[in-house]
Amino acid sequence: MPLVLTAQTLLFDMDGTLVDSTAAVERTWSRFAGRHGLDLAVILASAHGQRTAETVAAHAPPGTDVAAETAWLVAQDVADTGGTVAVPGAARLLAELPPDRWAVVTSAGRELAERRMAAAGLPLPEVLISADDVLEGKPSPEGFLAAAERLGADPARAVVFEDAELGLLAARAAGCFPVVVGAHDGPAAQGRPRVADYTGVTCVSSPQDGLRLVLPAPAPVPALG
Repeated sequence: MPLVLTAQTLLFDMDGTLVDSTAAVERTWSRFAGRHGLDLAVILASAHGQRTAETVAAHAPPGTDVAAETAWLVAQDVADTGGTVAVPGAARLLAELPPDRWAVVTSAGRELAERRMAAAGLPLPEVLISADDVLEGKPSPEGFLAAAERLGADPARAVVFEDAELGLLAARAAGCFPVVVGAHDGPAAQGRPRVADYTGVTCVSSPQDGLRLVLPAPAPVPALG
């Protein structure tokens, strides 16, 4: 049986959730690792879901100008969207949603988010909360709370689609209902509903019920709140 959820709004992470930018991300961090003699695998293991500046600060050698290195990396990302594609089913699902009922909450900067969404052929939402719009990145709930507020929604009635540990923790801290996208199996993903992608995921909107979301592959669901 499919899993049916009702929600007031849907909040989406971007990289790995709506957009598969793996190839571009790995190319950029490979350049960074090469510049500083760092282990690319170690960087990639911690970078997902985190703002670029935070990853640079965590891995750059002592004495590195973190702000300048971050600006260089962001410029690399913005210039290189090769191989960026939409997660299967994402374009169809977004087309089913009323424009004022969904948002993107991403650890990417606004310019990069706009470039990657365009490269993947996905529409920009009316509400986009980027790394440029928050004081604290994920796992802080700030981004999800800001998106819900901008949409006039109750965070407790927001379903969040996330693929990374930090994002799932942020969604939970915001009081939202997280759904895991993809194969991430960290602690925050345990017991959560999960979809491989959006193939078979449907959403119908009505004035009475809000959004009626149907997931094709249910998993045990904790109580809302």
